[in-house]
Amino acid sequence: MLRFMPVGDSMTIGSAGEHTWRYRLWRHLCETYGGPFTFVGPRETLYDQQAGAPTSLAYAEPGFPRGHLAGWGEGWLHMTPLIGEAVRAHRADVLLVSLGLIDLGFYTNAEQTTENVRAFVAAAREARPRIRMVLLPVIPNVRAASDAPFAEQVERFNDLLAKTVADLDEARSPLLLTSVPEHWDIHTDTYDGTHPNASGEHRIAGAFAEAMWEAWGVGQPYGD
Repeated sequence: MLRFMPVGDSMTIGSAGEHTWRYRLWRHLCETYGGPFTFVGPRETLYDQQAGAPTSLAYAEPGFPRGHLAGWGEGWLHMTPLIGEAVRAHRADVLLVSLGLIDLGFYTNAEQTTENVRAFVAAAREARPRIRMVLLPVIPNVRAASDAPFAEQVERFNDLLAKTVADLDEARSPLLLTSVPEHWDIHTDTYDGTHPNASGEHRIAGAFAEAMWEAWGVGQPYGD
């Protein structure tokens, strides 16, 4: 049984009424991956924007393994102290990580965020030495489109993230960096310039799927 753990911020937890990219990737793997697998994690809920809290189970399609480690407004800074215990408790084999926007927007600069990436990787490996990780860069968003200093930090972090993945990659615990989702457009792939709509969910799922297929032969190329 291959156990995937999605780790992320608001783009990963999703909001009440959404499918989420987690569901889109699960459906893709159901159709293309030949072995048993599941999604795991200490959380299952969506974020309820009316309540302002992660209390909803109102998925557009609830019939899938909903385990994850994602939170609205959480970044590398918040997930690093949690990842070791989550990996250990849920015996994760592959981490699917989409983090960084929150860190750069509110808490840490590109260099400080990169240090948290390194601490995250170390904690995950301490808990499970053969764990694999797939990391998504910070993708285009409405703030980067209008805030030049923030856009520079995003570009700087993505460069450092690529170097960090190359530096920390090892045979027994490989790290994999995805491409930015192909043809990502904040006007057509999000509902507010940041959070994915249905099209964006497919594009994020596709970025993870394509990376795992090309590097590890997991699944097949992604199709809507």
